[in-house]
Parts: sequence; structure tokens; C-alpha cells
Amino acid sequence: MIPYGSIVNSAAIIGGSMIGILLRSRFPENIRQIVFQGLGLCTILIGLQMALKVQNILIIIFSILIGGIIGELLKLDTLFERLAQKLKNIVKSENSAFTDGLITASLIFCIGAMAIIGSFDEGIRGDTTVLYTKSILDGFASIALASTYGTGVLFAFIPVLVYQGTLTIFAQTFQAWFTPLMIDQMTATGGLLILGISMILLEIKKINLSNLLPSLGVVIVLTVFFS
Repeated sequence: MIPYGSIVNSAAIIGGSMIGILLRSRFPENIRQIVFQGLGLCTILIGLQMALKVQNILIIIFSILIGGIIGELLKLDTLFERLAQKLKNIVKSENSAFTDGLITASLIFCIGAMAIIGSFDEGIRGDTTVLYTKSILDGFASIALASTYGTGVLFAFIPVLVYQGTLTIFAQTFQAWFTPLMIDQMTATGGLLILGISMILLEIKKINLSNLLPSLGVVIVLTVFFS
């Protein structure tokens, strides 16, 4: 199965990022700052909406804790930074914010509920509506992000394509596993991580979200086991 929704989503990120890069030098610092703050506030709302879908709070708590420990042991943050640095060297970018832009944009585009639900919809029902809608939103978000971080945001299309494409194919193969309860629990866990992104964007607290990503896998295992 070809994940058309993820391909369109990736194209939207590329297009939006190119616009943001072109506008970067023309945006005064105060405009870039207020756009970034607005994006941070919006991610709070998105994160809250997702987190409130929780069905079993204990599973979410243990998923975050266990996932964080796994991420620390695997040193995922160091791994992602090395991969981002290698990509930076390959494209010969001199942008000092390349790595931060790539990682931040990748987390924003991949963790959200629309990435999970949209991929499942395409894989299970062949419906790309959610992912096409997400493409529009990500396109505009990438303009704001690229105007601040620069070229690193553009290459966020790679993890988006791999992550969503894999979810789509996985959902098609294991349709029976993904019950409404499973989707709600994954969405709630992703919502907490989205709230972490908002804290970073608003410069409230630096949270090591890369090492918390395994929680999205842990919540699947715990939900299956305890339900």
C-alpha cells in the first residue's frame, strides 16, 4: 500500500518550509517572536484536547515513566542529535539552528493526534481526509517554524514520511489491534508530549522529549495487557 496521505503531508512541509526560509530574512525579530509564542499557545490547546481523551490515567502515567527510562537508557536524544548533525553535514548547511529546527518540527508534526488517527484511517479504511487536513495545517506551521529555525524544518518531512507511512502500513496489517480504547490512550500520551513541546516553544522549561518517545510504544503494550 502506498501511503498517499503521508506523501502529501511531506510535500506540504517542504512547500511551507521553503516559504518560511524565504521570509526569514524579511521578518523582524519581534514578528518572529510573537509568531513563535502564538504557535506555543496553540500547541497547549492541542495538547490539552488530546490528553483529555485519556481512558485509564494509570496506564498513561506508567507509560510516560517507563518510556522515559527506556529513552534515557537508549540515549535517544543523543542518537537524534547525531543523525540531525549528519544530515546537516550532508546538505552542507551553515545554519546554527538546523538541529533544533529539525528535531522540534519533527516532534510537532509526528506526535499529534492527527498523525496517529490519520495514518490509521488511511491504513484501515483507505480514508486520507485527516492526513490531507493535517497537511494544510503542517504547511502553515512549517512557515512559522522555518522563519525562525531555517532549513532544518524542511527536512522534517523525512521522519514524517517514515513515521506516518509505517503507521499506515502497520494499521492495515494489524487492524484488529487498534480499538477505540487503544487510539484514545495513544492520543492522550501524545497530548502530554505535545504539552512538553509548548513549554519548549514558550521557553518555560526544556524537556527532553526525544527520550520520552518510547512511551508511545509502551502505552500500546500496557493497554493491550491490562484491557
